[in-house]
Amino acid sequence: MAVGKEIRTKIKSVQNTRKITKAMEMVAASKMRRAQEAMEATRPYAEKFQQVVGHITNAHPEYHHPLMVEREVKRVLIIVVTTDRGLCGGLNVNLLKQVAQKLREYQKNGIEVDVIPVGSKGRGFFRRFGGNVLTSVTGLGDKPSYAPLRGAINAAIGAYEEGKVDRIELARNHFVNSMTQQPVVEQIAPLAHSEDESLKHHWDYLYEPESQVVLDAVLKRYLAGLVVSATIENVACEMAARRIAMKNASDNAGEMINDLKLQYNKARQAAITQEISEIVSGAAAV
Repeated sequence: MAVGKEIRTKIKSVQNTRKITKAMEMVAASKMRRAQEAMEATRPYAEKFQQVVGHITNAHPEYHHPLMVEREVKRVLIIVVTTDRGLCGGLNVNLLKQVAQKLREYQKNGIEVDVIPVGSKGRGFFRRFGGNVLTSVTGLGDKPSYAPLRGAINAAIGAYEEGKVDRIELARNHFVNSMTQQPVVEQIAPLAHSEDESLKHHWDYLYEPESQVVLDAVLKRYLAGLVVSATIENVACEMAARRIAMKNASDNAGEMINDLKLQYNKARQAAITQEISEIVSGAAAV
């Protein structure tokens, strides 16, 4: 029964693997709920901030902030938000494929591209793929905050204000639901005029102490908020994708165990039949 012993060893190995994937599935489901709560908690602030910035972009302040001025695009900076860990299906692959396609399109049109990867997977991708990496951020964990992102955000805004880049884009995963995560690449600077119908009429504000100081603080904080919100949403996407990936792995392990058990039973039956045949043949010979 050497074959049967080998199959039993395989069955035991797959069963141990299924225990791990089931545990990872339950952990991901628990973390996904917490990540969704964190994501939903930031939405009222983000929506109100977006409304205020929408008013500003449709207004006519005496000071035109550089983040609101369109210029000819010769160089683009893309902030790419990925995960630090794998085992989350095609979440990172789908996003990085879209980013790679954008890079090829820009290069084809003679536009140079800089990147700021957020997450180990993005940093590893650009090390292999190539590209001018300004800086990178890793180790954000399951509860991203502004502090570790401050340097990268300031580098991006500084590069735009100094004219080193003419556009900033944010590549991220959008959490549609627990089953669907959609890769998105969107422009965040210069700020586009809002298309919201409620903002079509004229909006303006009284700025204190002056529009330059207020806009400089508000618009930079808005861009920082977009990046931080993207990292928080990316955690929810990561946990949802990992839960699905681990569930699929557990299901596949179950099917493999059933197939191996069937093989074991066939091998065992064949061995028993052979033993009976040998006994019968021996008895007949006597």
